[in-house]
Amino acid sequence: MQEIDQERLQQQLDFILEIDKEKNVFRQTHLSGGGRAENDAEHAWHMAVMMALLSEYADDDFDLARGMLMCLIHDIVEIDAGDTYAYDEQAKTTQNDREEKAADRIFGLLPEDQAQKFRELFEEFDAGTTPEARFARVMDNVQPVLLNDANGGGDWLRHGVHRGQIEKRQQKTKQGSRSLYQLVEAIIDRNVAAGHIAPDESKTQKQE
Repeated sequence: MQEIDQERLQQQLDFILEIDKEKNVFRQTHLSGGGRAENDAEHAWHMAVMMALLSEYADDDFDLARGMLMCLIHDIVEIDAGDTYAYDEQAKTTQNDREEKAADRIFGLLPEDQAQKFRELFEEFDAGTTPEARFARVMDNVQPVLLNDANGGGDWLRHGVHRGQIEKRQQKTKQGSRSLYQLVEAIIDRNVAAGHIAPDESKTQKQE
């Protein structure tokens, strides 16, 4: 039996209890079929399961365990920083600063070696340059599209989201999975036709 380093264990337990607060960070996206907004922890869990199921559609081979862990921790910083809605341009101007401060505090609760590992994974996801990060970001982008589609486009309608806004964000999906990007495009087409997503403003103006 391994001898327990009590200080190390306490740091790990402190982090475990701290990230329980992620269950109280609610997103703009609502659950499939309507109902309440999902929280960050549910979003991260959903992404990790999706990654395991959809890994065959990644454009590049990647380490699944590393990618799933990246999914699970990528929004932990929102315990302090709060959720930043994908289409809130004003909130995004302060997002990096808020999340960096949060990462310093929250990952700093861990023993030094684990703090470094988790912080590196968080920053790797944010940079989006490795195969794991690219596909994790695909999951981050596709998951809310699936929920929005399943709840009748309610969140898109409530925020008056335009096609161009969604397609701009989904460029990161295209970088990690051309197959899933095609799926997203089909979902966008269907919801524009149904009136759940506003047509791209520039295209509308050209038609007029």
